Amino acid sequence: MAYMSMGEAHRRITEFLNRFSEAVFSQDGPSLKPLLAVSSNSANLLSLADALRVFQDASRLIKQSDKYSQLGEIIVPLLRSFQSSRIGHVVDAYNAFEKSANAFLQEFRNWESAWAMEPVYTIAYEIRVLAERADRELASMGKNPEKLKGAGSFLMKVFGALAGKGPKRVGALYVTCQLFKVYFKLGTVHLCRSVIRSIETAKIFDFEEFPMRDKVTYMYYTGRLEVFNENFLAADQKLTYALMHCNPRSEGNIRMILKYLIPVKLSIGILPKMWLLEKYNLVEYSDVVKALKRGDLRLLRHALQEHEDQFLRSGVYLVLEKLELQVYQRLVKKIYIIQKQRDPSKAHQVKLEVIVKALKWLEMDKDVDEVECIMAILIYKNLMKGYFAHKSKVVVLSKQDPFPKLNGNPVNS
Repeated sequence: MAYMSMGEAHRRITEFLNRFSEAVFSQDGPSLKPLLAVSSNSANLLSLADALRVFQDASRLIKQSDKYSQLGEIIVPLLRSFQSSRIGHVVDAYNAFEKSANAFLQEFRNWESAWAMEPVYTIAYEIRVLAERADRELASMGKNPEKLKGAGSFLMKVFGALAGKGPKRVGALYVTCQLFKVYFKLGTVHLCRSVIRSIETAKIFDFEEFPMRDKVTYMYYTGRLEVFNENFLAADQKLTYALMHCNPRSEGNIRMILKYLIPVKLSIGILPKMWLLEKYNLVEYSDVVKALKRGDLRLLRHALQEHEDQFLRSGVYLVLEKLELQVYQRLVKKIYIIQKQRDPSKAHQVKLEVIVKALKWLEMDKDVDEVECIMAILIYKNLMKGYFAHKSKVVVLSKQDPFPKLNGNPVNS
């Protein structure tokens, strides 16, 4: 930090206090918004934090002025948060910011108009980000990381302040999305349900009135929840909405959506093009798609093993693992096509021993009884039409449409 005189420090702090109070009293949300962004590391806020280290009696300045003192419960801890953040004391920065945010929320409840929505969005974002950083600091010191949980509780209070009737309700979806990020980070996704019910069942909300940015984020997270619950049709609908309405220039966001939409599409029998996987750097799905096309169980298992950590972190491993049945279906279909080319009259009679040999060629050792069991599951789940000639160990396939397409429907569980 370059040398700063006491007079210069006093000037910078006073300038901030004037800007903050004028923005509040003139109800200028866009001007107030950047003054709350502790994590932004903007030059002005870093300069303010340096000034606070030189002039350490800012709270006296606030108390002595009628204009500032009215906002003292918001500003004093906010300044403390800036100062703590600047010197790398993240837990202290979070604690001070939470105190300031609670005071701001109290005032926000008293304001009838929605002029402060942008500052509220900034507060909702900042408290989550600061909490994540504070938890990392606590964990590094061997202490219990608890701040993100506290941020979730605060965000629920903000949601409550927005969820009533009136113009403020338009902010409810943004805060909901911040809550989703907290719950997914904490692994407490079940807590999303109560918020979702408030959004989707309350008559005071019209989903279309929310900003598109928030609708896309909401559909992305609720789509992920549907993947988690294996509701693939609902997941397809929500994630497709998010993809179709996402800013086409936001390639990172498109990639995040596709990371979950692709497993969903695979589960309902729709395979992505290879160029799509390459364009959005999702090549971990390449061998999965090839395995489905070829009926290659060995390749599927190799792909799952190679990218196991990635798929587990995303929460899609079990979804992809269940694609084995589709791979078996494709293998039997390939055998059926080869037999049809050789002897059309007997194409629909597939010996279990032939399937055993095909699997052995793929280095998958399974006996006839295991294969019979797998074929029974394929028939039961309507991935294959036919019946067993048990004595002769033959699958007799239907002569009409022996391999029904999923047509966008998941395999029956």
